[in-house]
Amino acid sequence: MTHSIHHDLEINESIEKVYEAVTEPQHLINWWPYKCSGIPKENEVYNFFFTSEYDWYGKVIKSEKNKSFHIKMTISDPDWSPTSFGFDLEQKNDKVQVKFWHIEWPECNSEFRQSSFCWAMLLNGLKNYVEKGKIVPFEERE
Repeated sequence: MTHSIHHDLEINESIEKVYEAVTEPQHLINWWPYKCSGIPKENEVYNFFFTSEYDWYGKVIKSEKNKSFHIKMTISDPDWSPTSFGFDLEQKNDKVQVKFWHIEWPECNSEFRQSSFCWAMLLNGLKNYVEKGKIVPFEERE
């Protein structure tokens, strides 16, 4: 049995801005990794650099402009390596419904539980970044 993380949130902004914030490296670095590179196209590789010990990579398994963006981790720690995560977006009037998921965790261990908490905090940072332009310094992110 594997374990999954799921979070839903609404962002008061255009779907284009939300999609850019979850796919474009110059926006990702404002709410998640310290450094990032990648192109939001299927089979492209993203580098998510947090520190020299946490220099991770993932392959784009789905990218539909303004709709969905999914990554399969390829190089990371043993807990994250078998996992995939994604953002599914839907415009609802003047808001965007974000359905985030991170699946295929091998164990419900401390890394899984900590990652679930961190994703909730990071997704709040994403919301504040897109809606208000607020950037949490990397050292203060969970």
